[in-house]
Parts: sequence; C-alpha cells; structure tokens
Amino acid sequence: MPTKVMQGVRVLEVAQFTFTPAAGAILADWGADVIKIEHPVRGDTQRGFLNMGGVQLDPLRHTLFEHPNRGKRSVGIDLSTTEGQELLYELAKQCDVFLTNYLPQVRQKNRFDIEHIRAANPNIIYARGSAWGDKGPEREKGGFDGTAFWSRSGIADCMTPPELPGPLSQGMPAFGDSIGGMFIAGGISAALFHREKTGETAELDVSLMSTAAWASGANIAQAVETGVITKNSMPSSGGGAKNPFMGNFWTSDGRTINLCMVSPTGLIQDTFEHVGRPEAANDPRFKDVLSLIENAKAASDILVEAFAEKPFAYWREHLKTLKGQWAPILNLLELAGDEQAIANDMLIEVEAADGGPPLKLVRSPVQFNREALETTRSPQASEHTEMVLMEFGVEWDKIEELKTKGAIA
Repeated sequence: MPTKVMQGVRVLEVAQFTFTPAAGAILADWGADVIKIEHPVRGDTQRGFLNMGGVQLDPLRHTLFEHPNRGKRSVGIDLSTTEGQELLYELAKQCDVFLTNYLPQVRQKNRFDIEHIRAANPNIIYARGSAWGDKGPEREKGGFDGTAFWSRSGIADCMTPPELPGPLSQGMPAFGDSIGGMFIAGGISAALFHREKTGETAELDVSLMSTAAWASGANIAQAVETGVITKNSMPSSGGGAKNPFMGNFWTSDGRTINLCMVSPTGLIQDTFEHVGRPEAANDPRFKDVLSLIENAKAASDILVEAFAEKPFAYWREHLKTLKGQWAPILNLLELAGDEQAIANDMLIEVEAADGGPPLKLVRSPVQFNREALETTRSPQASEHTEMVLMEFGVEWDKIEELKTKGAIA
C-alpha cells in the first residue's frame, strides 16, 4: 500500500470551487479522511459549472470538479439551519482540521467562523482560503484566481509583451487555485506538526493574492529594489541579447525548442556540435563565455539557422545527449503522454461516476517513497451522509429526524 502520511487525520471541509478544496484533495491524496460538507440540494456550486473555456463538461465526468475533490466523502448539511449547525459542531469535535473559503460574513451568518468551531473543539486547526486575505478593507470581498491571482497581482501585466494592445487573459482554468491549494495543504501540515510538538493549535490563512505574490516574489523584489518591471517579450526564434544559449528556437515544422543554459561554461563546444555547427566551436568569437556574450547575436543567428533545418521530432531525440539544459515546448496532451511524466506517476486514474472509462487526473506534486498515488473519484453530492454520520456516532433515528427537517440530505 502507498505511504499515507496523513492517515488518521480528519479534515472537515466547508468550501467551494477549486482554491481551498484543492488543499483538501492534496490532504486526501496523502491519506487524510476529508469530509466535504455540501448543501443538501445544490451541492458545491462548481458542480454546476459545465462549460469551461467553450468546452462542455459531462456532470458525471466533471474533470474540473474531480481535480480538487477526488478522495473525499460528501455529507449534505444545510448550514443555514440550527440543526445543521449543531451537527457540524458534532463533526468538528472529532476532526483535526476545519477548512473553509467562505466569506467572513457568511461564516458569521451560518455560525462556522473560528469562534464557533473552536467552541466545539478548542484544539482544531482552523484554515481559511480567500481571495484577498482575512485582514484589511477587502476581507469581505470575494474573488477568483482570474481576479486575485492573475489580474491584480501583476502576473497578467508581466506575462504580456509590451507590444500587445492589452493584457493577456488567464488561459489556464484554476491555475492560481491549484498552486494556492498546495500552500494551504503545506500550512495545515506545519500546523499539525506544531500541535503535535507543542500541544498548541493554530489558525492559518492563504489568499490567492498572497499565492500570486509568492509565485512572483523574485520579480517583485527586483521591481521594488530597482524600479524596473521585466515583462515577457514577443515570440521569436533566437537567444538572449547577452546569452545566446537562452531562448526559444523554431524548428522546420513550426514547433519550438527551448534552450535554458543559464551558465554556458563548459557547454559551448557541445552545444554547437549538437546543432550540427562544430566549426562554430572553434570560432574565436565564441572561444569562451565572455567572447560568447560579446558576440551573442552572431551565435544566436547560427543556432536559429541550425534549428530551422530539422523538424521538432528530430531535435527531441537528437538533443537527449546535449549536456546543457533544454526542453521541448509541449502542449497539455503531449505532457500527459510524456515518458518522463509517466515514469514519475504524474497522472493517476480514478473510476468515473458514469461507469465508463477511468478519468485521468494529475496527482498532487509531492511523492512519498517513490510510490504511485492511489485515490478514489470525487463524491457525488451528499453521497456519504448517512455513512459518515453513523461513523461519528449519530443514531439512525436522529438521522431520519434531520432528513425530515431538511437539515441533511
């Protein structure tokens, strides 16, 4: 059996969409029992998102929902009711972590903010995900990764070449959400470790804005220090103005090879030989790194011409023995079939709710003991209500009573 480093940890999740539920999915990947609380009629709002970027999604093969919700169990509770809130507290008493991304005013209205959950379980770790953070004038304002991670953070601005008339849109659904979910999972792991060592509990916050700031941290620090904001350049074939071994190079069939030799020391001869220009290695203009930098344009022109002579497939095979760092620029389908991704178990299969072929999902990025991940599909809305409540000691008569009142599904 794969190593489950979170086995024995119970997580109570009251969250929707991708950002914070993604943290629950990662913890479930690691072995935690993640109990997802959903509205007994509507479920997680994201279940209704059936069109993403013009792609129609099957509600029984809902990949956008599967990505942040695999491995969990779903319990349907109406948290707007007193009975539902009391039931939530009963579950919280037996859980290690409470995970939410609801806005502060909703947490207060439905009585699951930190003071309510801690009243039920003083030792529980309380984890919040938000768009803008849990402090400041906009703490009650909602947002998505398209607003908080991509647009306001400076990422859209930096990713857009100055020649374009306006900023690029975020092309990757749940891009910042998925990154931020890993941060929440890491914070929860640290809080669990802290509680184990000291007996002290903790509350933690991760926002999409802070996720973006950290991801852009090197560039932000440089901009604050120098006043200079570096941006993407328009696509072209060729190396950098100072380092010709850094850049994208177009192949004869219109694909791209990326060279990324941050330090060309010891790589000049090997690189020119691999692109079929061994004579360039003996050119005095490129005899050492300083000479290469001084004549970067001439070296770049040689590489551009060489790469343009052969197709993408040739270079992917031929450059396998190149000493310097490089990569083919792939699309998502090519990555899913990439031998290195497959060898490292980056994709997993889970059963589909419709009984059809298994769904392929991406595993969370941490791998323990080199073992492939095993997990289950995401739950159907309220799929495990009765089972979980009985495990937590709720009597069957009480379950039937709560159903009759509409407090649970």
